Amino acid sequence: MIQLIVGNEGTGKTAKLLDKVNEEIKEAKGSFVYLDKNQKHMFELNNKVRLIDVSQFDFDTVDEFYGFVCGIISQDYDIEKIYFDNFLKIGNIIDLYDALKKFQALGDKYNIDMTFSIAKDQSNIPADFKSAIVVAL
Repeated sequence: MIQLIVGNEGTGKTAKLLDKVNEEIKEAKGSFVYLDKNQKHMFELNNKVRLIDVSQFDFDTVDEFYGFVCGIISQDYDIEKIYFDNFLKIGNIIDLYDALKKFQALGDKYNIDMTFSIAKDQSNIPADFKSAIVVAL
């Protein structure tokens, strides 16, 4: 399952995502992973959440980013949820529809819930994914 937190730049998506992670970790049965462009939010996350600063790795394409996420999954078969803060930037996403389809299939294959914060107004989210919007700012 995928969920989307959407809104224009500066509308508070990261705060909503952090609240969601910290609330959901209370009921965790597996591992949680939080992907971000820096370590700025390290102390705002529950210490049971694995924060990965993707700026330490070089991605030029969404395929490279996808491979990176596959590598994370291959190292921990207990991953229950993955959170992507600022998905468009951290993953070098150009075609949002194709990227979401690809990650949705990956999550379904390994039974991992994925939540994405996306800096776009909900009117600019592909129609197939409008039902996945859980927060629109």
